[in-house]
Amino acid sequence: MRIVALCAAAIITATVVAQFAQVGNTTADVQLLAINDFHGALEPPSGGGGRIGSADAGGAEYLATHLARLKATNPNTIVVSAGDNIGGTPLLSSLFHDEASIEALNVAGLQLSALGNHELDEGWWELYRIQKGGCHPVDGCQDGTPFSGASFRYLAANVTLDPQQADPQFVALAGVQGTQRRPLLPAYEIREVDGVRIGFIGLILQAAPAVIVPASIRGLTFAPEADAANDAVRALREQGVRAIVVLMHQGGDQRGDVNACDGMSRDLLELVDRFSDDIDVVVSGHSHQAYNCTIGRKLVTSASSSGRVVTDIDLQVRRSDGEVVAKQARNIVVTREVPKEPGQSALIARYLPVAEKIGNRVVGTIASSLVRQPSDAGEFPLGSVVADAFLEAGKAPGGAELAFTNPGSIRADVVAREAPHNGSPVTYSELFSVLPFGNEVIVKSLTGDALMEVLEQQFGADRTRIMQMSRGVTYAYDPSRPAGHRIDRASVRINGAPLDPARRYRVVTNSFLWGAGDGLEALRRGADPVTVGVDVDVLADYVSRHSPLPAPRLDRIRRIR
Repeated sequence: MRIVALCAAAIITATVVAQFAQVGNTTADVQLLAINDFHGALEPPSGGGGRIGSADAGGAEYLATHLARLKATNPNTIVVSAGDNIGGTPLLSSLFHDEASIEALNVAGLQLSALGNHELDEGWWELYRIQKGGCHPVDGCQDGTPFSGASFRYLAANVTLDPQQADPQFVALAGVQGTQRRPLLPAYEIREVDGVRIGFIGLILQAAPAVIVPASIRGLTFAPEADAANDAVRALREQGVRAIVVLMHQGGDQRGDVNACDGMSRDLLELVDRFSDDIDVVVSGHSHQAYNCTIGRKLVTSASSSGRVVTDIDLQVRRSDGEVVAKQARNIVVTREVPKEPGQSALIARYLPVAEKIGNRVVGTIASSLVRQPSDAGEFPLGSVVADAFLEAGKAPGGAELAFTNPGSIRADVVAREAPHNGSPVTYSELFSVLPFGNEVIVKSLTGDALMEVLEQQFGADRTRIMQMSRGVTYAYDPSRPAGHRIDRASVRINGAPLDPARRYRVVTNSFLWGAGDGLEALRRGADPVTVGVDVDVLADYVSRHSPLPAPRLDRIRRIR
């Protein structure tokens, strides 16, 4: 297998420039504007999640302005997303079941989107409502106006629904007729621009079930991404479509700046290499990275997250046969030095008063910022605080002895904006942005052997997810060792004592992980559950009791090499 990954700088060569100069009126000049992992960032995100490099970035009002300015440069523009537009959102969006975010993206002109794993957080049936519109079946239309649904189309070529395996009440709620297995969403859509046709294929990562609560996807099957993409390519080619773009909620990691492709992760290289050579562009997401690559002959991009970057992709499509004859991309930081888009400001103003009644309550103070920047071993201060909060909440009702949480559940920093004598105030809204999923915090019994398996299962085939541990838990690991032997067993201590394989420990974590989320299959063996609350409320109570809360030392996990 031959895999070639080149930096974006290599794309914009004299050869490409010459191609664009030569095509003239024989081609259509098409512009794609791409985002991914918006996650309801209506207001500008704070902390490290609100910057690109040293620049403050993101926020729907600024994103919409950048999109409008870019669209003004080319009437042949299609705005697309690689998924996770909703889910994992701040209170301003989540409180309204993300209707506010969908309406914001409608106003911004989004036209097509891949299905992301977080679009399924509240269930596939709720996604149907998000697409089609209608008030929430329990909470209604909380802002007092009708919800008309997404004006853009969700696509997913590799997800099927079996109504007979799904919960009948949700099948009825979604209005699904019949019992035959069917695609959950359209696999692709064809758009005609300036006389040429472009096919857009939607994909979600095949491993999505590992990061979604099982009840939300009961009845769904997720097929391999490349197989589904290539099937869709054949269908498009049969209809005479030669310009093909994949919108994929799967991505990679690289070390360079937003327009680089430096040390791209091999998993993404191999996946893209399995795609048909008839695919011209892959707009990717999920990893929250920004990059701009050529892999083989395919242009592969990603635009960070939270509306902080827009990818501007220019295609030259030959009119005679519909083939893409030239392509290039650039990632543009969504700076906040532009005017706010009035439509977005009006939308936020409509929702904000309701959210502020709940969100502006000060729950406590912090002595310094609590951030998600990991140590070399993978610990970060905010993760330790969340785990400590879980442990404290689980002690009295459930007898908890240790706690941990997954890094992916922690979505924002808690930033100290002032340093008074009694600490910097923290609101409920800020903590909701940290833990926006509403997971239950549950204590269960687990043997020492099962705990060792959990620690080993942090090192998955696709990526490593270091769980954030509560005080009293210490261990060391060596990532260079073979799978299943990376944890130094002798180093594992629970409240100062060596781990006892036969002993049953009382462990507290969130409901997502107890359902084997993030691939921690050993957690399925947990027994004797005691639910102690919802994660954000547990954290709020902890901050309140320990104000001004200091950042903990990062000394619970040690990386050997």
